[in-house]
Amino acid sequence: MKKNDLKNLTLEEKISLLTGDGNWKTAGANGKVKQAWLSDGPSGLRMHNPNNVSETLRATALPTCHVLSYTWDLALCYEYAQTIAEEAILNGADVLLGPGVNIKRSPLCGRNFEYFSEDPYLAGIMGKTYVEGMQSKGIGTSVKHYCANNREFDRCHQSGDVDERALHEIYLKPFEMIMEAKPWTVMCSYNPVNGIYASENKKLLNDVLRGQFGFDGLIMSDWGAVHNPVRAVEATLDLCMPYSPRYAEEIPAAVAEGRLSEKQIDERAQKVLDLLNKCEEAAPLKKVTGTKESRHETAVKIAREGMVLLKNDGVLPLTSAKKVFVYGNIAKNPFISGGGSGKVKTDFVQTPLHTLIGEKTGAQIEYEGANAWEPFWRNIYQKAYEADVTVITVGHGPETECEGFDRSSIRLSAEQEDAILRIAAHANKTVVAVYAGSAVDMSRWIDAADAVVFAGFAGEGVNEALSDLLCGKANFCGKLTETFPLSLADTFKGGATGDGEADVYDDGIFVGYRYFDKMKKEVLFPFGYGLSYAKFEYSNLRIEKKGEYDYDVIYDITNVSSVAGKEISQVYVKDVSAMVHRPEKELKGFSKDFIAPHETRTVRVKLDFSSFAYYNVSLGRWYAENGWFEVYAGGSSRFLPLKGRLLLEADEKTQYSVR
Repeated sequence: MKKNDLKNLTLEEKISLLTGDGNWKTAGANGKVKQAWLSDGPSGLRMHNPNNVSETLRATALPTCHVLSYTWDLALCYEYAQTIAEEAILNGADVLLGPGVNIKRSPLCGRNFEYFSEDPYLAGIMGKTYVEGMQSKGIGTSVKHYCANNREFDRCHQSGDVDERALHEIYLKPFEMIMEAKPWTVMCSYNPVNGIYASENKKLLNDVLRGQFGFDGLIMSDWGAVHNPVRAVEATLDLCMPYSPRYAEEIPAAVAEGRLSEKQIDERAQKVLDLLNKCEEAAPLKKVTGTKESRHETAVKIAREGMVLLKNDGVLPLTSAKKVFVYGNIAKNPFISGGGSGKVKTDFVQTPLHTLIGEKTGAQIEYEGANAWEPFWRNIYQKAYEADVTVITVGHGPETECEGFDRSSIRLSAEQEDAILRIAAHANKTVVAVYAGSAVDMSRWIDAADAVVFAGFAGEGVNEALSDLLCGKANFCGKLTETFPLSLADTFKGGATGDGEADVYDDGIFVGYRYFDKMKKEVLFPFGYGLSYAKFEYSNLRIEKKGEYDYDVIYDITNVSSVAGKEISQVYVKDVSAMVHRPEKELKGFSKDFIAPHETRTVRVKLDFSSFAYYNVSLGRWYAENGWFEVYAGGSSRFLPLKGRLLLEADEKTQYSVR
């Protein structure tokens, strides 16, 4: 296969490669190179029809990435990405714009449903697996949004002012981890970082991403994120998307003036050609083995594993209910995604939740939608009173959680909260199912509910998966990858968005559960939390040293119930006495294991240098300090029944003086 060669191109043609051809293609350099087609993601193919770009193609709407992360399942993450890749192959896309690995610093972020976690380690390992799965099928990825894009409010202009340590430990860490998977591209974010736009930030693009992290692929801009083409080229941005006429005007002038050299142009253009060569060389990998039906089943399977049982006072599963009342329009028309470029269009038609519950339990079913203008409350109260169990569907969709703006509250609408309280007051047993894309304040109504399920934005298979779980046809195993606070006021940022000039990251490294731990604050549901119909007990923690920084953490989990289930166990590490401030504990490993009734499963989680290191600003690198570390294992960040300790004793030549 003949590779695209820079020597065949004129300077003008090389410059043309540095911006797109229209909205979704790379340039063709006067027909001398094959163009690559880019498509939105990351929760399914959101591709514009090549023959009619005003039309968005239909595809499998997988659960959004927050639900995927709730599975804590790397095999499912790999399958998820491969499923999207197959539809990219079928429709001629070469690179998918995803995954998004930005940190959930605030639950208000309108795009949280597209991201994995508040924890950088978890976001990094899920993102790495996603990239591996996608690229195994010959479809490139564009890891985004690099970096410190953690709110949608004024995202194109407001600077994220972040100290060096927090930048590396929290916001850059997922990108650094993903580099092991060799993503084809990385997408820079809209916002300035410490006062310099990401597209012009040479320190971030060249010194950190290409230098420290060893990235050798293409760096592209988010759509419209380039403000100055010359500065972008100087910063080593390779591809400006979409097409910008300023490149043809300003880059040649900068070369003529000597501000840019032809060598710089060649370096950037070569990265574009490298991407095009990868697209062609990947042709043997582009094999479709699944069907539309099998891809839908994957969507259902991931939704089933990613929904989280938050509360259950014995009402679930619905195996003994003779009469079930289902309330809410969402049961019939569920929210499957938030809004913006991550929303996938599907032609799959949902079966109503109440229909599926009736089919799977044989119970008598009553259903009532919500009518804001004329709620027949007397009728609703009577149905709830007569039923054994009432299932209330609530939530919000793209009008509330969407790219381009943030939520102003993390509560449900007052109408929905009122409905829960009114109906629960008349019901025998109440189950609340929440369809949403990020943390929800449930404090006003949770005591009135006997069970609460967080269905999330679970894609086109949401009602099939939810009905399986409610009816006991499957067991809950999902766990949260973000903290659900008691209220917005309990979060570090509260309702603040910044001032439109700069958002100061003065929480430093204390993001998510790290903040709640430091402040010793109670939460509604902690990071890593989720219930099951099974019950698990932890015992017998052992720590085995395997190398200078390498340890195996071993423990037993026993299923003490008569129900089979999967348990997601988590390992956290604490530096007992460091020379710098460190979190109370940090997630450093996890395992998801199927455990039969009354079976004991031995779990082994590996720790390495990264499990103990922090980013030392004086050294400009990661550094692990000798001393005592505590190791915890359990079912969530606030349920860690097992505790051990180890003494890190690395070669003294690696160490600096301590107190």
